Amino acid sequence: MRLLSTLLAAVLATVPLSAAATPGVSEREIVVGTISDLSGPTALLGVPVRDGMLMRFEEANAAGGVHGRSVRLAVEDAGYDPKRGILAARKLIQRDRAFAFIANLGTPVVMATMPMVLDAGRLHLFPFSPHEATYSPLHPLKFQVFAPYQEYMEAGTRHMVGRGGYARSCLLYQDDDYGLEVMKGVESGLAQLGKALVTKTSYKRGATDLSSQVARLRAADCDLVVLATVVRETVAAVSEARRIGWEVDMLVTASGYSAQTHELGGAAVEGLYGISVLPHPYAEGASPALAGWIERYRSRFGAAPNVWSVMGYTLADLFVRAAEAAGPTLTAERFAAALEALRSPPDFFGSPQYRFDPTDHLGNRHGRLAQIRNGRWELLTDYLE
Repeated sequence: MRLLSTLLAAVLATVPLSAAATPGVSEREIVVGTISDLSGPTALLGVPVRDGMLMRFEEANAAGGVHGRSVRLAVEDAGYDPKRGILAARKLIQRDRAFAFIANLGTPVVMATMPMVLDAGRLHLFPFSPHEATYSPLHPLKFQVFAPYQEYMEAGTRHMVGRGGYARSCLLYQDDDYGLEVMKGVESGLAQLGKALVTKTSYKRGATDLSSQVARLRAADCDLVVLATVVRETVAAVSEARRIGWEVDMLVTASGYSAQTHELGGAAVEGLYGISVLPHPYAEGASPALAGWIERYRSRFGAAPNVWSVMGYTLADLFVRAAEAAGPTLTAERFAAALEALRSPPDFFGSPQYRFDPTDHLGNRHGRLAQIRNGRWELLTDYLE
């Protein structure tokens, strides 16, 4: 009996801990979950993010996977609805047994589901919600790469007002955590210049008619309007202002920095300012490496990529590189340690160089100012601090 026990222990010792004990990790597969918006008001963002991640994981799998394991992306559509997000998180945790959650989309959804993910002991990686709570307080399982709303909007507002000499800054914001975080950054940036918001007005998530809000801002004689909006609402706000003959300057957060903004808005959004995390992947003028990537994406999905496609791809790439560095015995703890030591090199997309350490799980703190000129976004500054 003692000999049998010894032999059994020896056999078990040869079984990778990850395959035996880590949810979502088997001998042949790593399951990665994402809660996206494929049908709601931010589906214009969610679909290309998903496709960018799929493309990178498919490339990794075609090259032999991560230590022989293929990466499977399990996608749930929450439609930008926190209640649906909670159901999606439960499914991904319990049924799909996702090893990690990556690129969950939308601050309302992220804030509702992040506690569930962490309580289940799963990694919460790079959500599309630059909310302070996604990286602070420090937690061993949560990591963020997107500059926080507060920090980049503080710097962006301060730069815009200082550069443009605006005297009457105002805010149009989504009435939820996203809008409130942006508001804090805008107010802080103005305060550093000895100024304050003249007025602010909100809209409910998913609203399509912003005429009353725009009228109120015009009545306040604003000369700069900061927009805490996403793509569709950005186009609606700017188009309404132009429709009534109001040529006020507007600055949108990174949530409105997308080619879809000028594709949908056309001439109405010409001159719109925005905060950029990385450049849009325009085919015209692209480097050979970027041009090749654009063509591969177009061939795979039948559509041109946009900046959200790039972000999905680069987030999936960070996951693959950290999982490779973690070694064959993949656990959440080993993955986190590998990510803390990872340094992302410059890439052909123009991404920031993300880096983490054991005391800081925020990979980037800054954004750049851009403007729509001649129907495309142009970067105006380097990273603002």
